[in-house]
Amino acid sequence: MSSHHRLDTNVPGPLYVTSACIDCDTCRQLAPRIFTEAKGFSTVAHQPETGLEQKQALQALLACPTAAIVSEEKSDIAEAMADFPLLLEDGVHYCGYTSPKSFGGSSYFIIRPNGNWLIDAPRFVPSLARRFEEMGGIDTIFLTHRDDVADAKLYAKRFGAKRIIHAIEREAQPDAEHVIEGFENVQWDNEMKIVVVPGHTRGSMVLLYRERFLFTGDHLAWDRHRGAMEAFEDYCWYSWEEQGLSMERLAVETFEWVLPGHGERVKQPPEDMKKAMQQLVNEMRGR
Repeated sequence: MSSHHRLDTNVPGPLYVTSACIDCDTCRQLAPRIFTEAKGFSTVAHQPETGLEQKQALQALLACPTAAIVSEEKSDIAEAMADFPLLLEDGVHYCGYTSPKSFGGSSYFIIRPNGNWLIDAPRFVPSLARRFEEMGGIDTIFLTHRDDVADAKLYAKRFGAKRIIHAIEREAQPDAEHVIEGFENVQWDNEMKIVVVPGHTRGSMVLLYRERFLFTGDHLAWDRHRGAMEAFEDYCWYSWEEQGLSMERLAVETFEWVLPGHGERVKQPPEDMKKAMQQLVNEMRGR
């Protein structure tokens, strides 16, 4: 029997969050009208009413890394399971099914004619693995840094996928097939550019796809409250100064999407991204 209890911050109703919550923000991103933050946890602020809200609530329930969301209503969970991975745009998907091993870190899936890519990894769930198989399998797994590898090894074994990780982070996946050395950018192919961004960890990397989609790991995210880009000084494990220098190098790149491991996803026109990045660079310089 679970030792976790229903949080008293939940509004009355059949959907609620328990004390198993680790406040990773996954549910608030998937169902922002349903969930909010209170007393250091996610909590239900509004019981789902519409079909869309019901669907989003179930997606959040499935994506939660600690099974902290409970629904006492009968619902078609199979339909919600089939939603993952969720399409964002142009073959780029959000995987859901976050893992407690990565503290609820987000991962992404890209459909490509010459082999699909997984960016960081979700927890291993058979239904998700089947969906990946239906969509063409996984050829390459790009790992931004050691914190968010989650079940990458299981997905690599399942699909015979090649993993890419920085040499400094290799302890997290010692049998990775491709290891990035040094700190120079790597143009992997005509669509994939790897940018090494020491800071959060010494071997952190980001991946720029088609000069549109930037997969940032724990280097960069969107702050929904301020409406601005953010980096996480409280969770900088290597060097905040180095992270600031890495951010300056990244600010010259062109992209429309920021797709982080932790923090909010966002899409903006490239010129607005440039301004937001420069604002963050200035903040990190202390201006």
